[in-house]
Amino acid sequence: MEKMEEQVRRYFQGMLDDSERLELLRRMDTDPRLKSEFIGQQNIEALSLLWKQKQDEREAGQKYSQFIRSMKEDHLRPRRSFALYTRYAAAAVLLIASTTLITHHLSKESLPHEKAMSSLYVPSRQRAQLILPDGTQVWLNTRSTLTYPTSFGSKERRVNLTGEAFFDVTKDAKRPFIVSAKDVEMKVLGTKFNVYNQPDTDYIQASLLEGSIEVSDARMPTRRVTLKPNETVTVCEGKMEVQPITSSDHFLWKDGIYCFENESLKNILIQLERYYDVKIEVKEPELFNLTYSGKFRQNDGIDEILRIIGKIHRFKVIRDMENNTITVSK
Repeated sequence: MEKMEEQVRRYFQGMLDDSERLELLRRMDTDPRLKSEFIGQQNIEALSLLWKQKQDEREAGQKYSQFIRSMKEDHLRPRRSFALYTRYAAAAVLLIASTTLITHHLSKESLPHEKAMSSLYVPSRQRAQLILPDGTQVWLNTRSTLTYPTSFGSKERRVNLTGEAFFDVTKDAKRPFIVSAKDVEMKVLGTKFNVYNQPDTDYIQASLLEGSIEVSDARMPTRRVTLKPNETVTVCEGKMEVQPITSSDHFLWKDGIYCFENESLKNILIQLERYYDVKIEVKEPELFNLTYSGKFRQNDGIDEILRIIGKIHRFKVIRDMENNTITVSK
């Protein structure tokens, strides 16, 4: 079997095919040493990107080589070495918690006249936080991808999102910050807002906590909506619907907390399926109409969450580990 270090190196060089990459990510869930090796290499990659942004290619290469040599010669304990990696790379990538892993941070080299682009993917059961080149903070929910340039241009700051993310945008009146999600664009100058754009849903939702957002849809060029704080807009099938935000607790997902407020069991199960990467089957359709209010930490696990809800609504939960399915029934 290929050496662990070599496989991780090939991952960041883009030399693994889709099946090899998927196998590596799955192995990390059960192999702490592999996970640690991956995180260390990831932060080295992030550090090299910082150098390339701030200095010319020759100087960046020299300092990068010096850094790698110092790491190989360093006989400090793994915990301290990891802290060193993280300290240097913190300006580019931040790990939210010990259970949070950013699993796809690749810099795609472009032509000289083009911007280099990075793509960040977060796998199931994980969240991630990063800081963009302008200082904007982004929290990415599970199974989400953010694509962004390694440096923003002089006219705008544009990123592309698939999944869900919370943005705390650095103010810059001369360069609007634009989030593209399918055909919908959210344009801001400096604000805090949440964007929901899951590929398996037929709608896009933007929720504003501070500042203002201008939301537009390429399919409706003349229709634009400007949100006020504590408003949310849902774009679906050529329509835009603005409603008040009933509770900001819904955005606690970025802190690892599920908040359900009179939420239907159907919607709860959809969220749990997506986060924990498991298939949930419901035997009796009428169970979908049950509602629940409460808070859970994501690291409580799906079994504990369903056990507590099941005690209140008196349904049974059977877990099939081999087929990665959960059955809910009366």
